[in-house]
Amino acid sequence: MTTSDAISLFLKDEAATIRLGEDLALAMKAGDCLALSGDLGAGKSSLARAILRAMADDEGLEVPSPTFTLVQSYDLRIAVSHFDLYRLADPAELTELGFDEALQNGICLVEWPEMAESELPTQRIALTLEHEGDGRRATIMASGMQFLRIRRVLAIRDFLDDSGYPAAKRRFLTGDASLRAYEAIYPKTEKQRIILMDWPPLAEGPPVLDGKPYPKVAHLAENAYPFVAIADTLRKDGFAAPEVYKVDYNKGILLIEDLGSDGVLDAQGQPIIERYRESVACLARLHALKFPQDIPVGKGHVHHIPDFDRTAMKMEVRLVLDWHLPWKRQGVPATEAERAEYLAIWDALIDELATAEKNLLLRDFHSPNIIWREHEIGIRKIGLIDFQDAMIGPTAYDLASIVQDARVTIEPELFRQLMDDYLTLRRAQGGFDEAGFMKAWAIMSAQRNCKLAGLWVRLLQRDGKPGYLKHMPRTLSYLNVALEHETLAPLRDWCARAGIGQSES
Repeated sequence: MTTSDAISLFLKDEAATIRLGEDLALAMKAGDCLALSGDLGAGKSSLARAILRAMADDEGLEVPSPTFTLVQSYDLRIAVSHFDLYRLADPAELTELGFDEALQNGICLVEWPEMAESELPTQRIALTLEHEGDGRRATIMASGMQFLRIRRVLAIRDFLDDSGYPAAKRRFLTGDASLRAYEAIYPKTEKQRIILMDWPPLAEGPPVLDGKPYPKVAHLAENAYPFVAIADTLRKDGFAAPEVYKVDYNKGILLIEDLGSDGVLDAQGQPIIERYRESVACLARLHALKFPQDIPVGKGHVHHIPDFDRTAMKMEVRLVLDWHLPWKRQGVPATEAERAEYLAIWDALIDELATAEKNLLLRDFHSPNIIWREHEIGIRKIGLIDFQDAMIGPTAYDLASIVQDARVTIEPELFRQLMDDYLTLRRAQGGFDEAGFMKAWAIMSAQRNCKLAGLWVRLLQRDGKPGYLKHMPRTLSYLNVALEHETLAPLRDWCARAGIGQSES
């Protein structure tokens, strides 16, 4: 079906054309130009309409032909401009139509691209439709990442076909900070949607420490085995983790249960107290269980849950040195003396964790990763997702991540309520070292918030994502709470000298 730069597909009917449009809507990103060629009646408008309706998630979206207006714009998940150049008098008129601006800010669908060949970007997706028997032949030419994206969404379509969902409707659901993306799949024969996790194999990155790339040092999952293993074990213990219906480990494609779409925040993005309290109760139950570190999964594979070790902890807190301090000081880096003292402090704090309670930590147990299930009872009210990077380490880490939610402000009164809820439940279970746990909580809170204080800057400066910087004041406020514990006095003093504190913005 494919070569290095071309894809040829037979579309047997109109439904197949619509499915191709849905697939392309998932593949395209801002800056893409899709040039649609073909004779009158070959299906260019049908394909463009399918793309727009899929992008809008509205099968009834009115899509007028831009034959006379030449361009029709849509404010969708990604802005889309639909051009019909059949009546274009001069290729230079394309600039007057706002093509360059439209391409910079979104996606351009161009019918009759031949009328302005010289003005279109050289790196574009060229799709030609031709009549073939009772159907159509679609030939797609692309290069680079555009070609890889299209090939990926078509591989997912093949996966759905092989899974028994050949006519399933696909819609973009969300993407996360990693390479993972998620689709909502609507099988024709079933009322309830299912979720597709698109997790392409992770490329080996450059070494960052001891000759190892970042994912290996930080113990980030590099394939689907950890997700499936942990999901299966959580469900066996009565927790609401997604059932995995089908998985291709080599390609990184999974069909999983849809746990719902309600979260733990209200319409204004504020914490819903009941839901946070239930989340903390779920966590207390999880921490009381002994979680296996080696879990059989797939055919002959065993997933070993990694330890949250010294190397991983210290690499994360280095983000303060490498990103936060230079940003705060307008480009002036931390001194060698500052670095040495800071890392020595962390070595001593990590030593303090030697006797801390250790068990499964989900790693990012906070509002983006918690599903509220109103009609369930007990721990099944809390849907758990995004746990593929889970480790074995101080359980206090996950409590810090929820009672100091990085994405939303937890006011002091709610913070105290959640801490009291958790500690009360743990005391009732017996054998709970509360003093030792609270020391570990302070260390893990400081570790997490030091990491985040550097991460927000890295996302701004390296990745061009300034939106995360709004979390900085909250993160530093949370850090100050952790620093109140007597064990963290050396770190508190270091932060004070370095000027890291609540008042930063």
